[in-house]
Amino acid sequence: MERRVAVLGAGKIGRAFIGALARNSAEVIATARSEETLKEAARLGARATRDNRRAVLESDIVVISVKPYHFPQLVREVGVGAWEGKLVISVMAGVRLSTLQAVLDGAEVYRAMPNLNAYVGLSSTAVAGNNDRPRSDEVERLLGLLGRVYWVPEEYLDVWTGLAGSGPAFIAEIIDALAMGAVAAGLSRELAYRAVLDVLEGTAKLLSTRVGVHPAQLRDEVATPAGTTIRGLMVLESEGVKAALMKVVEEAARRSHEIGLEVDERVRAELGLALARVEKQK
Repeated sequence: MERRVAVLGAGKIGRAFIGALARNSAEVIATARSEETLKEAARLGARATRDNRRAVLESDIVVISVKPYHFPQLVREVGVGAWEGKLVISVMAGVRLSTLQAVLDGAEVYRAMPNLNAYVGLSSTAVAGNNDRPRSDEVERLLGLLGRVYWVPEEYLDVWTGLAGSGPAFIAEIIDALAMGAVAAGLSRELAYRAVLDVLEGTAKLLSTRVGVHPAQLRDEVATPAGTTIRGLMVLESEGVKAALMKVVEEAARRSHEIGLEVDERVRAELGLALARVEKQK
């Protein structure tokens, strides 16, 4: 990428952006609050600074990856006029597009929800915003450095958070459970984990290449009559595992929505005060 990108907040997702951008020869300016995080951002290839306003002014594209509760302070630090003409991608949880557009005056704003798999270029990232706007292709190219990109209406970002955002944790728990079952049956811990990871990788690849094939079809291919697989599937059914996994995503999505309402309300309240002060200074 030829454009200069500012990453405001070099936490986990921020560092994934920095690493991906640096590997693609982009010029990156990163900001953070702690000296340790600044050093890590510099190690990944960014020009590190605590000056958020300078980072925004010197960049074409701005990725906001600070914690939502730090956003009002960031807006105050950057000040009036700095956002004009910028392409802004927010990965903050809960802060709605309407709020972002109200305070980032003159910017073209999008919301994105990557996940931790961005570290290895395999994030499933949802992005909300008007994909007919002039710079939406740039948004897709930038987020594509982290993995696959899907355009969704903003109201579905909470569901996406419950599924893809929290998904790595849920999958990790399932991997651990399957491996521990093998350990209980006598397999070494190391071999059990490798086997589960191989099965997961292979199954995902198989399903992704067989377009239109429902996962249940693959399940039925493996589950031969009176065999080992059908016996295991009976346990999954009797223990209500499928229903539990459905509820896991549903509850995570519901909590994401609750947090979003809380965060957006708090941010709006704080930014209302900040904007009032800015108006008085003009």
